[in-house]
Amino acid sequence: MYKFSQKSQQKISTCHPDIQEILDEAINLVDFSVLCGHRGEEEQNNHFQQGRSKLKYPQSKHNKFPSRAVDIAPYPIDWKDLDRFSHLAGIIKGIAHMKGIKVTWGGDWDNDGELKDNKFNDLPHFQIEDK
Repeated sequence: MYKFSQKSQQKISTCHPDIQEILDEAINLVDFSVLCGHRGEEEQNNHFQQGRSKLKYPQSKHNKFPSRAVDIAPYPIDWKDLDRFSHLAGIIKGIAHMKGIKVTWGGDWDNDGELKDNKFNDLPHFQIEDK
């Protein structure tokens, strides 16, 4: 069984309880790191300027408190192994579905529903939608 590092636990604590519930169940099935929960103004705008976000502060769900978005990555992290990100996404989306929580994965973002290298996608990103 896997468990969160202290660093991941701290980041999870900034997230909405629905996200916490999903991640707490997922860590029993697959090992992953929590990269980001809540983002303040400076951090969000830095992500925007570096092209890692399409939104400036305070438009991102990361900017709410508690955060309605989280960034996670399969551990150990290999940014080139897209299959592991997709596998993790399937687990997260499956758990959310079973709990009746609407989740959007950043890897699904593009205009025609297919994950493509030339489209903006955000494989670590998950966000919960308003009920």
